[in-house]
Amino acid sequence: MLTVAASALLRNNKKSTAAACFSLAMPFLLSSPTPPPPPPHSSLPRSPSPRPRLPLPPPRRAALITAAQDPRWRRAMASLAVSASASASGEEVTHLAQREAAEIDEQLMGPLGFSVDQLMELAGLSVAAAVVEVKVYKLGEHTRVLVICGPGNNGGDGLVAARHLHHFGYKPSVCYPKRTPKPLYSGLCTQLESLTIPFVPVEDLPANLSEEFDIIIDAMFGFSFHGTPRPPFDDLINRLVSLSAIDNSAKRPAIVSVDIPSGWHVEEGDINGGGFKPDMLVSLTAPKLCAKKFTGPHHFLGGRFVPPPIVSKYKLHLPPYPGTSMCVRIGKAPSVDISSLRENYISPELLENQVMPDPFDQFVRWFDEAVTAGLREPNAMALTTADKEGKPSSRMVLLKGVDKQGFVWYTNYGSQKAHDLSENPNAALLFYWNEMNRQVRVEGSVQKVPEEESEKYFHSRPRGSQLGAIVSKQSTIIPGREVLQQAYKELEQKYSDGSVIPKPDYWGGYRLTPKLFEFWQGQQSRLHDRLQYSLREVDRSTVWHIERLSP
Repeated sequence: MLTVAASALLRNNKKSTAAACFSLAMPFLLSSPTPPPPPPHSSLPRSPSPRPRLPLPPPRRAALITAAQDPRWRRAMASLAVSASASASGEEVTHLAQREAAEIDEQLMGPLGFSVDQLMELAGLSVAAAVVEVKVYKLGEHTRVLVICGPGNNGGDGLVAARHLHHFGYKPSVCYPKRTPKPLYSGLCTQLESLTIPFVPVEDLPANLSEEFDIIIDAMFGFSFHGTPRPPFDDLINRLVSLSAIDNSAKRPAIVSVDIPSGWHVEEGDINGGGFKPDMLVSLTAPKLCAKKFTGPHHFLGGRFVPPPIVSKYKLHLPPYPGTSMCVRIGKAPSVDISSLRENYISPELLENQVMPDPFDQFVRWFDEAVTAGLREPNAMALTTADKEGKPSSRMVLLKGVDKQGFVWYTNYGSQKAHDLSENPNAALLFYWNEMNRQVRVEGSVQKVPEEESEKYFHSRPRGSQLGAIVSKQSTIIPGREVLQQAYKELEQKYSDGSVIPKPDYWGGYRLTPKLFEFWQGQQSRLHDRLQYSLREVDRSTVWHIERLSP
């Protein structure tokens, strides 16, 4: 029987990460002390067929449906809808004055139940995510990182960011001239020391920072800072000024500022025009007024945890965060030469003597590894069909089962793909596991699965999905989304007593029976590995034959 060692992972809905960032920078060593302003899936059924079968449960959707019943979830989605609406209408993202930022701090750490260390952890993680997830500074090209930390909570954000960057594969060093003796900060330092992350005294920094570092993270001062920086931070800021004056960014480290570029006024920005110009600004919770003066190419926002009461009270217009990302780009993305976009894949070799002789077994092995790696929806596949005239059409669907007879998915029999398959019962599947530099192509003929198999799977789905299958007349034109919502609401009321929801006749499964497999593993310099399995007749038997294709 085909098995997947990690199938249990598929049956367990993972909670999506909803983390973000925050910074609470403390006042520090003022040349003339100024008081701060007053804070005003359920698992898929196995096939009823006696054939061995690999069940593939709906990825993480049951968890979402359960969450949707929580009023807190609905309120959060409502605030997200407001943000998305503001973004779509072109409304400007809210920028906070210093007083507003301080008030939000107080409320988060008061009635809303956050602690300083929680917020600091989220802040540092989001800063690291801005460097890593958006792939602005790719690992391998920007590996050596210097994190300059001040004595306040902005510096604590930097310490946390250094730890996460280490775990992401970067090589951080920390310059922390004025260590704060509080247990929170001492603990962060101990964590870094246990990872052998070096602490570099100011006097030991190289004269030319460009020689030893690819990225410099400025975590010196946050929005609560007043006055003029004292030594050694004045000199460190001047060194960043000198670096940012170099026109060719390829010859100097990229400068990333946490929430506020150090030395800038929180509301008026670089008042005298003599401050440094960071390449990236990671605003926290909401951008501060000085961020309007930021002209660098990369401005990101972290602060996904902002609760609806804060959004409502301060009338915040914030962009929605994509997927499970903890940061989102603000403003227009820099222009990119599409022809220059490329990855140099680093992967283990895919050799003929290492793969399994049966392509189904090889697929299960790779699928198992994709599940174990925690990839999102590893069962997502591109399905390509063609009509009787050969006109192709592609879309993403979800694999719901695989056995030695083929790959199974479910859909509406009135959809375009179904119409294509009725005219031309040949199709192709493509699995793309980007994080593993892998693709699997499958080609073959397609037939409907038995009705009892579709019936059993339909009733294994969440009730909401069953109702959705009835409501959606897939690929037909409708006047608006409200039509779907109204029809869904009526059906929901009709079956509110918990009675069995009948499977519609126009909904069911297909099975693609493979005639060809190709396993693709990305390699350096575009010398990719491509192994093709095709059916051959040998001694009156049909066997799978493996061949290597040129990349």
